[in-house]
Amino acid sequence: MYQKIVFVGNLGRDPEMRYTPSGQAVTNFSAATNRSYTDSNGQKVDETTWFRVSVWGNQAEAVNQYLQQGSRVLVDGRLRPDPETGGPRIWTRNDGTPGASFEVTARRVVFLSTRAEDQAYQAGEPESSGQSVDEDDIPF
Repeated sequence: MYQKIVFVGNLGRDPEMRYTPSGQAVTNFSAATNRSYTDSNGQKVDETTWFRVSVWGNQAEAVNQYLQQGSRVLVDGRLRPDPETGGPRIWTRNDGTPGASFEVTARRVVFLSTRAEDQAYQAGEPESSGQSVDEDDIPF
């Protein structure tokens, strides 16, 4: 059996790295993908999907060192279902509406944005990174 997920998104927060008791690095970050479309009533709909990504080993250290909130990445990995539901992790936003995020173990993370684009995002210019991230939408 084989499963694979590939997506391109922007980091919602800076990555967080830790080490396992055996000394292996693991970095976690959240990434959002956006999709816009017009529904049958002619209304514009913006859809955001959140992914919680875990990266291991040397790649985890590189992700932690070079990526930051707003960085654009391509993630190639596999989905991990929520142990309780067998599906995505369900949570409640600050405004009371439901949200979901998908857990991904990355095989590969490709850095797509330049440092200049990342710095522009950090300086408060999210449009230059292609996506804006609302703090209330980050699931953790």
